[in-house]
Amino acid sequence: MSDDSARRSSLTRRTLLTAAAAGLAATAGPRTAPGIPAGSAASTLTPPPDFPAGIPLAQQTFRNWSLEIVVENVWTAAARTPDDVVALANWAHEHGYRLRARGKGHTWSPLVLPAGADTSRTVLVDTTSHLTAVSVRDGSPGSVTAQTGATLDTVLARLEEAGLGLATMPAPGDLTVGGVLAIGAHGTGLPTATEHPPAGSGFGTLSSLVSSLTAVVWSAAQGRYVLRTFTRSDPDLRAFLVHLGRAFVTEVTLTAAANTRLRCQNWYDVNVGTVFGAPGTGGRTLSSYVERTGRVEAIWFPFTDVPWLKVWSVAPAKPLLAKRIDAPYPYSFANRVTEDMSKLLGEIAAGGGDRTPAFTKLAMSIVGSGLIVTGTWDVWGWSRNSLLYVEPTTLRIVEAGWAVLTSRSQVQRVVSDFHAQYQKLLTAYQGRGSYPVNGPIELRITGTDPVDGPLLSPARARADHPEWDTVVWLDFATYPGTPGAPFFREMEQWIWQTYTGGYATVRPEWSKGWAYTDGGPWTDPAVLAGAVPAAFDEWRTARDTLNSYDPARVFSNAFLDTLLP
Repeated sequence: MSDDSARRSSLTRRTLLTAAAAGLAATAGPRTAPGIPAGSAASTLTPPPDFPAGIPLAQQTFRNWSLEIVVENVWTAAARTPDDVVALANWAHEHGYRLRARGKGHTWSPLVLPAGADTSRTVLVDTTSHLTAVSVRDGSPGSVTAQTGATLDTVLARLEEAGLGLATMPAPGDLTVGGVLAIGAHGTGLPTATEHPPAGSGFGTLSSLVSSLTAVVWSAAQGRYVLRTFTRSDPDLRAFLVHLGRAFVTEVTLTAAANTRLRCQNWYDVNVGTVFGAPGTGGRTLSSYVERTGRVEAIWFPFTDVPWLKVWSVAPAKPLLAKRIDAPYPYSFANRVTEDMSKLLGEIAAGGGDRTPAFTKLAMSIVGSGLIVTGTWDVWGWSRNSLLYVEPTTLRIVEAGWAVLTSRSQVQRVVSDFHAQYQKLLTAYQGRGSYPVNGPIELRITGTDPVDGPLLSPARARADHPEWDTVVWLDFATYPGTPGAPFFREMEQWIWQTYTGGYATVRPEWSKGWAYTDGGPWTDPAVLAGAVPAAFDEWRTARDTLNSYDPARVFSNAFLDTLLP
């Protein structure tokens, strides 16, 4: 083994051991240290020159969700107002620095900072301390205006108080509005054929709900960065709706619909071969739930026989057997790590890959028993209370993701082919004594974003294929440090080759892993420079628009310089 290979192997084992140890001690607090203020004797960095007076500056460590990107000693400013961001942008432009917006760090991809980044001329801008204002306007539909450091938890709670809500949403609420919109975050759900959703409902990404936003942009006329508000009548807005960190948005207004009561039934009694069966096989397939209620999510751990199915349905009145819930995150068992789980992860990290089936079977058994013990197999309440279920205390995973644009009639074909290939490849690896994945696959179904919506949305509709009205989100995961990159690479190559042609197309899910080589995600030049741009019919328009509003690339990093040159 070469020195470099030995180092990577050591890092892999250490990362997984850290994840195992951290499982029992996971906290809901900030994922960044308080920091060392500029000017402190403890500081190890030279303060940036002529830094704008009055804006707090501290030396901090940046960590992403999976702890695979950890960048020590980064200058971090706490912007108090949008005008502070403007001041920082003009300072950065004058002094040759870059600014990166920092929210909750709940991402896997290197859109904020790449691993090993040179941050000697980078300042992170914390949005979560002060840029958190939220206001709601009622109506049919209503709207919510939020600064981009506000969390989804806060926004949804305020909407519920006003009788408003969102039709779909991501499962974690500890996400900033800015982060959610930068990558085109989504939930799961479609209206049924006979359903009449409230005015303002959206079933694509949350970015498609934006009616206006304010961003810090370069003004050639003034020769400086300024605040500018974009509305739906401005075609340039479309590039900012999913900007991947190539812009700094300070405030957004989103459309919100009248709130709905949802029932969520949790099933764990259907064989995986039925749920992901071939089209036309009948029974309780994933597509049967899509047709029946429109809202379903499947979570399946490898080496187990049944997935965890969450099936939502609109229910204005409480069903007799359902449990009423008045707060989000009802599945407490899924957000805690048992000693047995931590022990098994430790054994896997120590080289016991063959303990993986025992670990995944334990994880699924905890779901089954947890639903019974907590009485949450059938719950009912306002939308956010069952749609939000992932807390910050959950065990961190590494997740890869792609969006398959297709027609509703082809959903079962997409998921069946995906599961068959995943199982085939997993069996081949197992036959060689290798266990490259120990986390679940997660499948969600949404609608598309409009053709005139976000240019870089993975869910954006195709004008040349109006029949492609549905998005199947394919995600699969493992725990940090598991040496699974070759498996992820093979699966991704199959995904790009399979969902291309007459019945589907595929795009990356920006916040997850993609562009895999054996060296890891975001490293395949053919995908970064070829497949990804080709998957978006207005890629160049989006890139050129973002570049025109930030020609000095103040809002960029080394990875984005490659992806969006």
